[in-house]
Amino acid sequence: MHLAIIDWLIIIFFLIVFLAIGFYYRKRAGRSITDFFLTGRNLPWYIAGISMVATTFAADTPLAVTELVAQNGISANWLWWNMLIGGMLTTFFFAKFWRRANIITELELIELRYSGKAAALLRGIKSVYMGAFINALIIGWVNIALMSLVKVFFGVPDSYLIWVVAGAMLLTVTYSALSGLWGVAVTDVIQFVIAMTGCIILAFLVVNSSEIGGISGLKSQLPPWSLNFFPSISLQTSGGELAQTLSISMGAFLAFVGIQWWASWYPGAEPGGGGYIAQRMMSCKDEKNAVFATLFFQIAHYCLRPWPWIVVGLAAIVLYPELSDDDKKLGYVMAMKDFLPAGLTGLMLMAFFAAYMSTISTQLNWGASFLVNDFYKRFLKPENKFKSAAAAQKNYVAASRIATLLIMLLALYVTTRITRISDVWAFLIECGAGLGLVLILRWYWWRINAWSEITATLFPFIAYAFAKLYLEHVLPEAFIENRFSYYFTVGTTTIVWLSVTFLTKPESQKTLQHFYERVRPEGAWKPFVTKEKAYKKPQMRYLILSWLSAIIMVYATLFFSGKAIFAEWGQAAMWFSVAVFAFVGLRLFISKTNIFK
Repeated sequence: MHLAIIDWLIIIFFLIVFLAIGFYYRKRAGRSITDFFLTGRNLPWYIAGISMVATTFAADTPLAVTELVAQNGISANWLWWNMLIGGMLTTFFFAKFWRRANIITELELIELRYSGKAAALLRGIKSVYMGAFINALIIGWVNIALMSLVKVFFGVPDSYLIWVVAGAMLLTVTYSALSGLWGVAVTDVIQFVIAMTGCIILAFLVVNSSEIGGISGLKSQLPPWSLNFFPSISLQTSGGELAQTLSISMGAFLAFVGIQWWASWYPGAEPGGGGYIAQRMMSCKDEKNAVFATLFFQIAHYCLRPWPWIVVGLAAIVLYPELSDDDKKLGYVMAMKDFLPAGLTGLMLMAFFAAYMSTISTQLNWGASFLVNDFYKRFLKPENKFKSAAAAQKNYVAASRIATLLIMLLALYVTTRITRISDVWAFLIECGAGLGLVLILRWYWWRINAWSEITATLFPFIAYAFAKLYLEHVLPEAFIENRFSYYFTVGTTTIVWLSVTFLTKPESQKTLQHFYERVRPEGAWKPFVTKEKAYKKPQMRYLILSWLSAIIMVYATLFFSGKAIFAEWGQAAMWFSVAVFAFVGLRLFISKTNIFK
């Protein structure tokens, strides 16, 4: 497809804007690594929150939602909607801790919370594993999505796709390496506005096209199963229409809703916060801004973003029935190609590039923070090796920019090796099963030590391999459908890390006392509470009620929006009432805590 001049002008204009932002913030980012990776801890909540949302809106996200909807209808989105439960847990129970810790990266927390060689070993291994390996995998699957877009939209041959991605990454590296998190966060805001505007316009044009005939026409042409908001829970997943709407076994349902959100480590959805979410929380002006930023992220992530994608995904079922299961996700790109006029085509393409660059810039900055702050600075060139603090900071900023480029090169190589994105997702979820509880309890239970986290990090690989290579070959099919391997990994990992915790010594009194006085955690910290340091604690029951109220409020708002779009006004009114009731409860319960003090 050939773009009109107006399309090229729109794309070029915004690319120049992004580069200009990078140059504008380069001096501010160059002051220190705190400025480079955390904006000098000066982000207001709305920029931090929008930046979180923009980062999770990658080039692959609309395509993934389109594929889910095409295969299993609206209810398929519960595969990611369930993560709200853990996200809200971070908002009310951990956001304030991350900001109080006053650290540059989440891995720096390891040697604040633990001590000795075990803590140093854990921090060093994770800095390379997460900063380079995991980061390259995430960037790789986002690159694959961009390649799909470029291939379908422009007909670019496969042999040239990697060079298109390399050019997009080079542009992203330029402004992210120059401006650090300041430039990344500010461009995130612009990119999110562009991306959401483009998605809303596309949804409007597609639904109101002659082929669809508005919302009523869309509903009349779709099979009933595709419009179900909730999955069917069954003892087995087979048969007719039940297999079309998201039909999951009771075991799988319990894993998603009851276990996965707190038990599994997964990039962007870490129990207790972590990754770029923790980075944004630590970048906020204060604890209150950190809490508000995370709360805004949960609302925007689950209420504002999904419906334009879902509507186009539903329309793609009608418009492109010939697409195979492997190509369902391309329905979104084909709709862009078929329904956008000149000018809007450029805007929508820019929306996809903006979503892509937002995610990539964050991953590059976040990964570089691990490699520089937690490996290079900690083990290779600590501050005491420099003549002055200024010289050290100058060196670290230069190293951060080099690390950003190196991660880009590694990610490009990994992109060429990825064949199935779903395999990467499955690997990350299964091999992080059981670690989540340690990441939560290290804030609330003093007895957790470095060996607890080391064990919980490594043992899932062993349990997962045993389950896949042996158990799944000897157990009945029903066990596999009920995600037995996942339960097995979580269960055995929990037993093993708990045993290791009690068989090894606790962290030193000095380390735990220092952690308690800096972070002021709640929970089981009684041995470290003194009269001088007896901090006023928020009432736990009201924190729990605030958490539950917020979950209900967001889900109800999500369903209200969907029912309103589909003109089902009776159910829309019901969900709106539930959302208002939950909001009132949230305001009441949160006022009874001192979460913002």
